[in-house]
Amino acid sequence: MVNFELITTDGSARRGRVVTPRGVINTPAFMPVGTIATVKAMSPEELVEVGAEIILGNTYHLYLRPGHNVIREIGGLHRFMNWRGPILTDSGGFQVFSLANLRKIKGDGVEFRSHIDGSLHFLTPERAIEIQEALGSDIMMVFDECIPYPADEAYVSKSIRLTSQWAARSKAARKTEAAVFGIVQGGMYPEMRRQSANELIEIGFDGYAIGGLSVGEPKNLMYDVLGHTAPLLPQTHARYLMGVGDLPDMLEAVENGIDMFDCVMPTRNARNGTLFTSVGRISIKRTEHTRDAGPLDPNCSCYTCRNYSRAYLRHMFMAREILSMRLNTIHNLHFYLDFMRRMRESIEAGRFAAFKKEWLVILARGQEQADT
Repeated sequence: MVNFELITTDGSARRGRVVTPRGVINTPAFMPVGTIATVKAMSPEELVEVGAEIILGNTYHLYLRPGHNVIREIGGLHRFMNWRGPILTDSGGFQVFSLANLRKIKGDGVEFRSHIDGSLHFLTPERAIEIQEALGSDIMMVFDECIPYPADEAYVSKSIRLTSQWAARSKAARKTEAAVFGIVQGGMYPEMRRQSANELIEIGFDGYAIGGLSVGEPKNLMYDVLGHTAPLLPQTHARYLMGVGDLPDMLEAVENGIDMFDCVMPTRNARNGTLFTSVGRISIKRTEHTRDAGPLDPNCSCYTCRNYSRAYLRHMFMAREILSMRLNTIHNLHFYLDFMRRMRESIEAGRFAAFKKEWLVILARGQEQADT
């Protein structure tokens, strides 16, 4: 089973750890996204080197290809991809949500067509848990409906009733010792968020996630909903904000008591030539880096910064070499995971507010430079 241990707090910011049979996850934690059994451009050994303690896989994608039974026969997702640490698997609810033109929501589950070959499938809460158990997940997510933005009150009310029913069915379907996290929905309506949280707490889960944010709503609205929802969740359990990884967003979320995050932002940006540094974002394709013999970030100890210049990284990116994606991804993930480490240290030292203020200035300055 999975347990959350709260080590200390600084205001509402929490420093803790999630203890699993496959290892400890220090929180606040960032989970690199390995949707189809790989964190793009990275080997598992490199993930360990940059400091990853847990990664995320996806039920929907692995169910469609290569198939959860294939992975089970080979010994589970850990053996399949040679990752020895904990794995959290998303139930597929968000991916089904994104297939608006290919799916039909019913009381029992969701009927959808594969984005790969158009084949017809039906995913239920029980099926989602069955697939995750076949994968050998350490933390499984309940099957839910991710509410789009905007959505009217009547739709949201109906949706959270369905999500609560599916959450109870997901928990009842568990046959292994893997943890199950509930997912709070409710759109942008505070009272519906409260209702969803209360219903999930009554069911009882090993951890609680907040879903349905960063789906197109304005930042100030996202922060308002987050600030209302996070305190509703039990202090004794891990709190996970799904799909959010923008650095200012994570700072805001940690200030509100969030423990876990995942996002494709560091890896996707790396492949597109946008790199995160101690002075903010850098676009490596800019001509100013053509003859720059210095490291990408002199304050970074990652493999990329120890061995390669900005000039070389720009050359690799402009030449569309595969090595560009690898070196950029190594750096971005190292930066993200080191950022979380420093955030944890700031909470331990009772200076999280100062840490947040310092980094918001750095990130704003870096964004201004990137926009010029």
